[in-house]
Amino acid sequence: MEARALLVVGDVVTDVVARHRAPLAAGTDTAAVIRTVPGGAGANVACWAAHQGAADVRLLGRVGVETAAWHQRELAAQGVRPCLVVDPRAPTGTVICLVDEGASAERTFLTDSGASLRLEPADWSDALLDGVARLHLSGYLLFAESSRALATVALEAARARGVPVSLDPASAGFLGQLGAGRFLELVEGVDVLLPSRDEACLLTGITDAADAAAALSLRVPLVVAKQGCDGALVARAGRVCARVPAVPARPRDTTGAGDAFTGAFLAALLAGADPEAAAAEGCRAGARAVERVGGRPPVPE
Repeated sequence: MEARALLVVGDVVTDVVARHRAPLAAGTDTAAVIRTVPGGAGANVACWAAHQGAADVRLLGRVGVETAAWHQRELAAQGVRPCLVVDPRAPTGTVICLVDEGASAERTFLTDSGASLRLEPADWSDALLDGVARLHLSGYLLFAESSRALATVALEAARARGVPVSLDPASAGFLGQLGAGRFLELVEGVDVLLPSRDEACLLTGITDAADAAAALSLRVPLVVAKQGCDGALVARAGRVCARVPAVPARPRDTTGAGDAFTGAFLAALLAGADPEAAAAEGCRAGARAVERVGGRPPVPE
C-alpha cells in the first residue's frame, strides 16, 4: 500500500486567548474578551493539514488526565487521528495568549508546557511510521530534554525508512535560550525547515530575511521562511528561488498563523504540489487563520 499519511509529533495544549483593545494596565483591570480553546503548535499543524484535505493525518502528543478526553474529541472532530499519551503526573500544557486588538492583532504568549514537553522515547514506536509519507516535528520538542530525545529517535526512525522530515522551529524566545548552534546540530538530517523571519535571522545571525533563508538552505535542503504579511521565501542550495506573496487579511488574532501555513504547506506537498505552490497554499491558510480567534481551523460541519 502506498504511503500517504502525515504524522505530526508535537505539543497539544489548552489556549486561553485574551483579546484586549486598551493597553495592559499594570496593577489593575484591563477589559478583555477571553476564550478557552484547544491549541498547541503540533496539534494546530495537524488540524490545518486535515482541513486542507490531507486524508490521513496522525498526531502523537502528550496531555494531562484532566483534559485528555476533550483534546481527543477536538482533534477527531478536525479529522485528525490522535495518538495521545496521557501523563499521570503533569497537567496538559496551558498557554495564555494576550492578543492586542490593534491593527496587527499581535500576540504575546505566557507558556506552561506541562505534559506537552514530557514526551519521551518510550512514547515512540516505529509502527507509528507505517503508511506515513511525511513526518513533521514541532520545534517545541527541542526545548526540553525528554522531548528532545524523543524527536531524535523519531528523526532517526524516519530517515531509516526514507520518510522525509520537516520541522518548524516554533518559538524565537525558546530558540534563543537553546542557542542557534545547538538547534542546528539537533535538526541535522531534517529535509524541510519552516522558520519564521525572526527564527531564520536568529539561527543565522543575519538580519536580512532573504539572506538568512538562503544561508539556512546550505544546511537544510529546503527552507521555507514565513514572512507574515510579506508572504514566504523558498530557498534551496544557498539561494532564494521563490518569493511567494501574502494573501490580504483583516487580522483578529495571529495565534497559530504559522501553524496554519505549515499544515497547508504539508498537505499540498502530500498532494503532489511543488514547494512554491505549496507555500502559496500556506499563505492562503495563514490569511484565513489570522481572521479567526485561536489557532485551529473551523470544525467541519
